[in-house]
This record gives sequence, structure tokens and C-alpha cells, in this order.
Amino acid sequence: MATSTQPNMEKFLRDWRQDALNKAQYESAIFIGDKLLALTGDDNDAFWLAQVHFAHGNYTRAQVLLSKQDLITRNPSCQYLAAHCLIKQSRFEEALGILGERTPPHLISSGSKRKTHTRPNNRLAAGKTASKERTREDSAADEETANRRYEASMCYLRGICYAKQNAFDRAKECYKDAVRVDVQCFEAFNQLMKNSLMSPDEEDEFLESLNFESIKAPGDDPEMAEEEPAEYVHMLYQTRLSKYRNPRAFNTAMESLSSHYGLADNPDLLLARADLLYTQCRFKDALSITSSILDNDKYNFSIYPLHLACLHELKMTNSLFLVAHDLADNHPEEPCTWLAVGIYYFATGKIAEARRYFSKASMMDAHFGPAWIGFAHTFAAEGEHDQAVSAYSTAARLFMGTHLPQVFLGMQSHAMNNMTAAEEFLKTAYGLCKTDPLLLNEMGVVMYHQNRLKEAASVFTEALKIADEIDSDPQAWLGARTNLAHTFRRLRLFKQALEEFDRVLRDGGKDAAIFTAKGLIYLDLGKPEEAVRLLHEALAIHPQDPIATELLNKALEETAGRDTSPPEYDEGMATFERELAQRKIQARSKFASNTRRCAGKGKGISRRVPGGHGYGLDEKGEGRMEITDE
Repeated sequence: MATSTQPNMEKFLRDWRQDALNKAQYESAIFIGDKLLALTGDDNDAFWLAQVHFAHGNYTRAQVLLSKQDLITRNPSCQYLAAHCLIKQSRFEEALGILGERTPPHLISSGSKRKTHTRPNNRLAAGKTASKERTREDSAADEETANRRYEASMCYLRGICYAKQNAFDRAKECYKDAVRVDVQCFEAFNQLMKNSLMSPDEEDEFLESLNFESIKAPGDDPEMAEEEPAEYVHMLYQTRLSKYRNPRAFNTAMESLSSHYGLADNPDLLLARADLLYTQCRFKDALSITSSILDNDKYNFSIYPLHLACLHELKMTNSLFLVAHDLADNHPEEPCTWLAVGIYYFATGKIAEARRYFSKASMMDAHFGPAWIGFAHTFAAEGEHDQAVSAYSTAARLFMGTHLPQVFLGMQSHAMNNMTAAEEFLKTAYGLCKTDPLLLNEMGVVMYHQNRLKEAASVFTEALKIADEIDSDPQAWLGARTNLAHTFRRLRLFKQALEEFDRVLRDGGKDAAIFTAKGLIYLDLGKPEEAVRLLHEALAIHPQDPIATELLNKALEETAGRDTSPPEYDEGMATFERELAQRKIQARSKFASNTRRCAGKGKGISRRVPGGHGYGLDEKGEGRMEITDE
């Protein structure tokens, strides 16, 4: 290394280089940085020149410069930058050769358990010797912290390499290691959350295991120390977790960040709140928030998956068209643009076109969850169950922490009348998330069709209980309540069934199928006069309803032939209902395929993402069951 005898010139060139870099004048920064390196031969100046090349997109030049200076083996920051250059060139195996395939074990143990450095007391008796010792200790601690952060960033890059090679389990562990080594490595934490690599329970457990106490305020500012940056970062991370797991903790963090730190109008926190509203099926409220964000920042692409999902759920096809058209004109390079186009076509029933654009979005970003789910939904919409299962299975492999692909796989198996497979997929989903009313409703539907009526009633009741606890829109779960009423009817718990049907009518307005179901119950109770009244109401709403017509004829026959003896449930009614069930089998199969909801950390046409933690082809597609007595 050459030794410069011109310190003033060094300072002048460094300031000039930094000023050019701050202005994004990369050619100037490269020109000056090259002269500075020739003057000093210093490793730091070589690293900074490589940084400028990287910022300018000259990844090969940056990597060659680091190799020529032999910095990669000596310096963690240069090792990180060289690997990052190789990743930008899609040379993942070579990048892993620099990074190593495993996280060094000592980083994890020291990252999770390391103690904070304690400075000796500043006593006058210690004099200048103690002051110099503190300075040396502080400098060593700062260098150790910087090295640890680069080591954490290398864990993150290792995860990127494995994800590009479709080794998602290894990528997930690398991301987790990165956050364990340095809790401030948000890039890695964001990959875990954005790609739904952990279940809600895993997310909660992982957050609690992180060493937030390692975050310290810079310097000796007592005011900054009082603000507790560790708690601040913990609350920020809390808002990124799944909204199924702990809404109370989420609301507490949101309230504190909004009131004490001025983040009430921050787009990231507003998006988190909208995501919570979406899981509660409060689509209008969620859309109001996403629209307000886009009014201030029109091309904030992190907002669009949820925004598009709300527009789809509310059937606002004109708004979808305008959004898709604007994005296609201004940002054709963004996957979100083609997701918007795909959702517009999907919403207007042009399934082939929708599939084409969902596919285009997924090819632009192979880990874009909303596009994968939307692509799978297009097959489900056309009844192409095998292709739908294949596409949902790919989504389940890519986004292993979300339960929604497993829910959709269960729905497809149910549509194919494969109840055993449906039950297995839904059990897998339940292992990932136990607090989604949609999942519990689908489990209840499968049990209903397996004649496990008591279990089905219990699951439907639990679904409605959770929906109420999370303050969900009651109208979103009319299907689950209807299913519970049908289950009570088949259990011959007629009083409970009528109570549930009445509540459905109160919450959802007039529905011919509900009046027909109530009419069937009164026929079973031997009250044909009441049945006639209800069936007339059903036919007033839907005059061509064949089931209501046939039941009305039956009720009128019973009314005409009644005597004064106590009514009994006769074999004729049982025979009629068995015949009715047979006629409804085909209709049930068709109905099941049309009531799959489209929902996705990810979070559109699915529960957390258009197309998913997202996430049937009607978001509220509750799998409502028909009037049967099989």
C-alpha cells in the first residue's frame, strides 16, 4: 500500500467524490475515486470506488476491482459487495462460493446472547489513561458492530441465492439467521414477511426470540436513550406480522407508533391497517385507506396488490380498468401492472386473457404471490381442476408459511368430490392458521358432506365466533351462518336452525333459498300452512325456483288433506327429500365450483393478495350449501 504525503489533497478528493456520489453523478465520482485510489492505495478508497461502480450498475467492474485489490478475503464489507455483484449478474453458485453455504455458528450464538458493552465509570481519578482506554474500546466495539452487520447482510444474500435456486427452506433459514445476527437487517425480515415463509405462530415466536436489546442509541444522548429505539423497532416489526395471529398486539403497536412517533399517516402503517381490515372482510374501509395512500403517492407499488384486491371484491370494474390502463402506460416494467390487467380481465369474465397477464406478471417476478394465486384461480374459474391443483401446489411451495394455497387446494378437491383429499389439505391449512373463518367454514362444509354433522356444527360455530372476535363484517359470513342453519336442520334441531335462518335474513336481506329452507323445516314440523306462506315469499323473489315450486305443491297437498290428528313426520316426506337430494347432486357440484373465493403477507383475488396472508371465485365465497337432506 502506497503512503501518501498529501493529506490535504486526500481530503479534498474524498469530499469531491462524496459530493458527486450524493448528487448521483456517478461518472464524476468514478473519475475522482480512481485518482484518489492511485494517490493513497488505501483499501477503504478501493472499496468506495467499487461501491460507486455498483451504484452505477457496473457490477463486473466493481467485482474485478475488489478481486484485483485482493480485498475479498480480508474484509467482510468487500466480501459482501463482491457477492452482491455476482448476484446482480445471476452468478449464484459463484456468489455462494464467496459467502459460504452455511452461517458461521458463532454468529448466531453471539448474536442472540451477546451482552451490551459497558463503559467504565468516568472518574476524574482515572485521568487521561481511562479516557484513551474508552476511546480504544469504543472504536473496537464500533468496528465489531460494523463487521457483524456485514455478516448479517451476507446471510441475507445467501438466502437470496437459495431462493433463486428454489431452495426455499434453506433461504428461509438464512433470512432468519440474518435477523438473529443483526436485528436491524430489515431486508431479511422483509423477505420473510413479504413471501409468507413463516406461519403466524412461527412469526410470533420468531419475533419474541430476537435480540432487540442489542439496539442502542448512538452516542451518549440521554434523550435518545429514553426513547428506547429497541421498543420502537419491535413495534415496527410487529406491524408487519400476519394479521390472523394477534390483532390486539398489532393495534397496541399501531396506536403507540401513531401517537408518540407521528406515524399516523405513514404509508407502511396505513397499509398494515388496511391489511387487517381486509382479513376482516371490511373491503370498503380497506379500500378507503389504500386509495388515500395512492392519492399522495400514486406509484407506491407495495400498495397495489391490496388495493386491486379490494376493487375486485367490490366489483368496481371501471376503477380496475382505469388503474390497469394508467399503470400499463407509465410502468410496463412493473409486475404489479400486469397483475392489475389480469385482475381486470378476471373480474370481467375474460379468463383466458386474465391467465395470460397473470402469467406475464409471474414471469417478471417468479416470487410474486398475487400473480401465482391469480393464475391458479383462472383454472378454477373454468373448472380445470387438475391445472388449478398444480398451480395452487406451486404457490404452496413458494409461500410455505401462508395457509391460503392449502385452503384453495382443499376447495378444488371438494369440487372434484374427493372429500378425503379435501380434508387433508384443510387440515394442513389449519396447522398453519387456526383463526381464519374462511378455513373453518370450508372444513365444516367437508364435514357436512361426510355426514359428520355434529362436528360440522361445531366448526361453523367456531368460524362465526372468530369472525365476531376480529370485528369482521357480518355480511361476509352469511354463508357460514347459512351452513350452520342447514346443519342444525339436518340434525333436526329445528328451533336453532330457524333462529340462524332468521338472522341471515336480517343481516343479508331477502333470499329465496332461505325462505325455501324455512319452508322445508315447517313441512318437517307438520305446519304446512306456515310452509305455504314462506314458499310463496320464496317464489315472489325467484318465481322459477323449481325446488320452492315442488315444495309448495307438497305443502298445498298436505294442507288440503289435513285432519285434526297430531301431525307426524311420515315416510312420504322422507322419500320426497331423498328424491330431492338426488336431483340436487349435480347442482351442488356446479355450485361448489362457483363459490370458491378468490383472495396473500401477500398478504387480491385471494385473502391477502389479489389473485391469496389473500386470499372459489368470490372473496366472500363461503361455500354456501344447498337445501338437501341426503
